[in-house]
Amino acid sequence: MDLDAVRTFVAAADAGRFQDAAAELSITQQAVSKRIATLEKNLGVRLFTRTARGATPTVDGQAFLPHARDLLRAEERAFASVRPGRRALRVDVIGRRLAPAGVLSDFRRAHPDVELDVVTLFDADAAIDAIRSGTVDASFRAITTPRRELPDDIASARAFDEPVQLLTGPAHDLAAARAVTPAELVGHRIWMPGLVPGTEWAAYYDDLAAAFGLTVEITGPDFGTEPLLDTLAASRSLATFVGQRTRLFWPAAHDLRRIPVHAPAPVYPHSLLWHRDNSHPTLTALRTHLTPEHPAHPDTPATWTPAWA
Repeated sequence: MDLDAVRTFVAAADAGRFQDAAAELSITQQAVSKRIATLEKNLGVRLFTRTARGATPTVDGQAFLPHARDLLRAEERAFASVRPGRRALRVDVIGRRLAPAGVLSDFRRAHPDVELDVVTLFDADAAIDAIRSGTVDASFRAITTPRRELPDDIASARAFDEPVQLLTGPAHDLAAARAVTPAELVGHRIWMPGLVPGTEWAAYYDDLAAAFGLTVEITGPDFGTEPLLDTLAASRSLATFVGQRTRLFWPAAHDLRRIPVHAPAPVYPHSLLWHRDNSHPTLTALRTHLTPEHPAHPDTPATWTPAWA
């Protein structure tokens, strides 16, 4: 449908005279008449009755008017969806329970006027492809390859490091520990059925296991988070790794324990990726939000990240 004709119809219905509608739209009265006539022909009905006082919508015109207004509002929403500064910033996160989603929530609370559209893609390769194609504006990912090997049009910056914790059930040998070291985890079974070989998060935990001689198992089907928590709650031997900011919920009877790992503390290196030509103002605000306000203190506890980080 010709939206200029619809806009002209609404202007004429509101003004009550074609002449006034022409003045509002900065076109000639003849153009108004022509647009209305074309719209009436396409619809197969008369929209106005001409009188000495102007133009009055017919019964069909009155029936069409609210729908015409809806069409114009839809047009405005369509333009706003891609208008710089008004389109929602589309950001990929690895999972909605994981730290990047929490960081975006913090950013939204600090900037309540911004619009965000949060999506979850499979891995870093899918995220880079989506950024290059314009499907997403940015992505939180761990970068397992040297940054110089990223495509030339992709920019990246370290966003934040997230400490890794041990999660156990109440009967586990380490359940009462206030903290554990990687060395103390040697010989214990770390069960992570959600690790997918070839992904950046699998690469991280492979390197963590190799660096400290840990046993990380991915055997068995991955039925999701809740069955994993159920298994841990009843197990004396199984534990798993979780990010400090991973949001987990379990029944009180499970009595699961989140135990810090230190000396050194393994941290997961989250980076933000975006297209170098992306000028979305909310992206700029997000990058500023992620910039640390203070440098690390010399007394900061020792941390571990893979060599590629």
